[in-house]
Amino acid sequence: MTRALSTPPVIASGSLADSPQPVLPVARGLLLRPWESADAPVFLSAYEDDEIRRWHTNRPSTEGQVREWFDAYRQDWIREKGGHWAVTGDSGQVLGRIALRGLDFDDGIAGVAYWVLPAARGAGVASQALEALSFWALHQIGFFRLELDHSTRNEASCRVAATCGYDLEGTKRSAAVHDDGRHDMHGHARVRVPVRGH
Repeated sequence: MTRALSTPPVIASGSLADSPQPVLPVARGLLLRPWESADAPVFLSAYEDDEIRRWHTNRPSTEGQVREWFDAYRQDWIREKGGHWAVTGDSGQVLGRIALRGLDFDDGIAGVAYWVLPAARGAGVASQALEALSFWALHQIGFFRLELDHSTRNEASCRVAATCGYDLEGTKRSAAVHDDGRHDMHGHARVRVPVRGH
């Protein structure tokens, strides 16, 4: 169905798909780059970690399945449905994942999600990656609002969100199913504000 909006879209169609998915620099030598087939083993290993499994019920079980996910990630970019990046360290090692998903160009809204491998936790990797992706999405692509949800029991994710300017807007009761049952979810959001000097 063709939509007949009374207002122009916040972001024009083609703003992402007309260019390759970018590599985004992050503070402290980190990079966000598209996933590569060679990343499948480390991606699969992430979902064997108890802490990541605790918050993610959609989990790959084989490297072949991971590569199918990577193919779907590439299609997400082409169809302007999402962007998925590996967070890598200064020597190129994968430290985590971050994604922009549920893209709504009409209203300028998207969601973000992330995880960090056990060996990289406690070093600010998630907050540095989230800050870099948020700045790019808001100030270079033109999204107006980015949303972030997590279980109310996930205190680490809540700290990352707050550190990166994602204000807590409320609690969605019994909004997600985890392995141990239904969880209330915190809803955070960051809204674009003018950048000084721009």
